[in-house]
Amino acid sequence: MRGRAFIKTTASRAVALFSIVVLIGLLPWFSGQRPEYTVLRARYADREATDETLSMIRAELGLDRGPVHIFLEWAGGLLRGDTGNSWITNTPVGPGIVEALGVSVTLMACAMVVASLVATALCVPCVLRGLAGNPGRGSGIVAAATTALPEFLLAAMLLVIGAVWLGCFPPYGWQGVGHAVLPALSLGMPAGGLIGRLLSDAISLAFAEKWVGTWAMAGASRARLTAAVLRRALPSVMSQIGLVLIGLTGGAVVVEKVFAIPGLGRAVLVAASAQDIPALQAGVLALLVLAVGAGSLSAAARYLLLGAALRSGTVPVPEPPGRSRRRDSAVPLVAAGALILVVVAGLLRDPFTSSHARLASPGFGLPFGADASGRDLLARVGHGAVSTLGTALLVVLACLVIGMVVGLFPLAATGPLEVANAAPPILAGLIVAVMTGPSAEGAAIAVTLVSWAPLAAHTAALAQEARAQPHVRILPVLGVGRLRVLWRYLLPAILGPVFRHSMLRIPGIALALAALGFLGLGPQQPSPEWGLILAEGINYVERAPWTVAAPASALIFASILAVSLSSVRWRR
Repeated sequence: MRGRAFIKTTASRAVALFSIVVLIGLLPWFSGQRPEYTVLRARYADREATDETLSMIRAELGLDRGPVHIFLEWAGGLLRGDTGNSWITNTPVGPGIVEALGVSVTLMACAMVVASLVATALCVPCVLRGLAGNPGRGSGIVAAATTALPEFLLAAMLLVIGAVWLGCFPPYGWQGVGHAVLPALSLGMPAGGLIGRLLSDAISLAFAEKWVGTWAMAGASRARLTAAVLRRALPSVMSQIGLVLIGLTGGAVVVEKVFAIPGLGRAVLVAASAQDIPALQAGVLALLVLAVGAGSLSAAARYLLLGAALRSGTVPVPEPPGRSRRRDSAVPLVAAGALILVVVAGLLRDPFTSSHARLASPGFGLPFGADASGRDLLARVGHGAVSTLGTALLVVLACLVIGMVVGLFPLAATGPLEVANAAPPILAGLIVAVMTGPSAEGAAIAVTLVSWAPLAAHTAALAQEARAQPHVRILPVLGVGRLRVLWRYLLPAILGPVFRHSMLRIPGIALALAALGFLGLGPQQPSPEWGLILAEGINYVERAPWTVAAPASALIFASILAVSLSSVRWRR
C-alpha cells in the first residue's frame, strides 16, 4: 500500500510539473503573439522591424524550428545544469534565479517568525478557555481583521510609518536584516491571522473531545494537557502551514515590488511581463521545487504528530460543538449593519463624476472624502461592493467545490495541489491575460486556478483523519458502500470546517483580484473596484489617509461578517 501511494504521489508531481513547464514553454504560441518583437525592442532597438530582421531573431532563438524543438532543447540543457540564456539580456538566467530564490527564502523565514507570533497570540485565549472547561470558539474578530489586511496596503502603511515618519527602517532594497522587518510584517501578519484562526478552531475541537476530560480527571497538569491538545490540533492545519509557507514565497510579488526587493516572485513577474521565456521557466521551476520540498516537510511533520493514531485507527472522535450563544450573533449583525449602511449610502451617490476638490477631506457632505480625481469615495466604495465581493464570493464557491472534490483524492492530487499553490495569482493572471486579454472575467479565472489548493489540502487532511476513526474503518466490513460512506460519514465531518476556511478566503480572494486590477490584468478604470481604489490611494496615504481607509474598512467589515457567519452552528 505504501509503495503504491508513493508511486501515485510521485507520478502526480511529475505530471503536474511537466504540464506546467510545457504550458509556460509554449506560452508564445498559445498567446498568438510574436516574441521576436520583444527581443527586437530589447536587443536591437536601432533596427527596423523588417522581415529579414525578424527572421534573423527567430533563427537566433530557435523559434523557426517549432515549439517541440525549443522545449526539448531547454529540457536537455536543464539536465546539464543549464537553464538557458535570457531572451532579453542574452545572459544566463540560472545565477539570477538562484540569488532571487535565496532572497525570497530569507524573507519567507522572517515572515514565518512574524506569522508564528501572531498565530500564538490568537490561540492563547482559545487555550485558556479550553483549560477552563469552555472550549467554544470565539468570534474571531481579531483574526478576521488581521487576515483582511491587504498586503500591499499594509506594506505601504508600514513604509510610511516605519521608514518615513519614524525613520527606523530602510524604505527599500535588500542589504541586511533591517531591510526585512517591514516586508516580513507585511507578509507575516495576514498569514499569522489565517493560521491562528484555523488553529484556534482545531484547538477548540480538540478540547471538546472526551479524552481531555479523562486526562483532567486523572490529574494531568495544565502544561501537559495543553501540549497534548496542540499535538492533536496541529495535524489538521499542518498542510495549511506548508501551503502558507509556499504562498509567502510565491505570492509576495506586490510586497517585493513596494519595497524593491529582488526576490523570486518579482523576478518571475518581470520575466512574464517581458515574455522572457527562459527566465520565466527557470523561475517557475524554482517555485515548484520549493513547493514540493515544503509539501514533503509538512506531510512528514503531520505524520510524526499523528502517525501512530492513523496506523492503529484510534483517532478520537470530536464532540459536536455546542449551541451558539446569543451574544455571538452581535458580531455578524454589527458587521453586516455597517457594511450595508456603507453600500446603500454609496449606491445612492455618483461614483464617476469629479465634482469635488482633489483629495477633499471627509466632512458632512463627503463622509469618506474624495480621491485624487475629486470623486466621492463613499459612492465608489458602495458601487464597488457588488463587483468586488460578488466576484470574490463566486470565486470562493468555485474553489470550495474544486477543493473538496480534489481533496478526496489526495494522492493523485498532490502534484496539481502543489503546483496551484506555488503559482501566485499574479503569475496566473499574466498567463490568462496573455491568452485572453485583461478583463474581470480573466482575473476571476486566474485566481480560481490557483486558489483551490488550500481548501483541497484542508479537505485531504480532514478526510484522512475521518477515515482513520474506528466507526468509519469498520463500515466496509459491515457492507456499507463507498458512496454511502462518503456521503453519510465523510462529507458531514469535512464540510463545516472547510466551509469556514473558505469564508476566511474571501478577503484574500478579493485582494488577489484587486492586485490583478492594479497591474492592469483585471477590471479597468473607471471601475469602482475596491482594489483599484486602494491602488489609487496608496500614493497619497501619507497626506490623505482617508483615500485608503474607506476601502480598507469595507474589506475588514466584510471579512468579519464572513468569519462570523461561518462560525454559526447550523442544525443538520
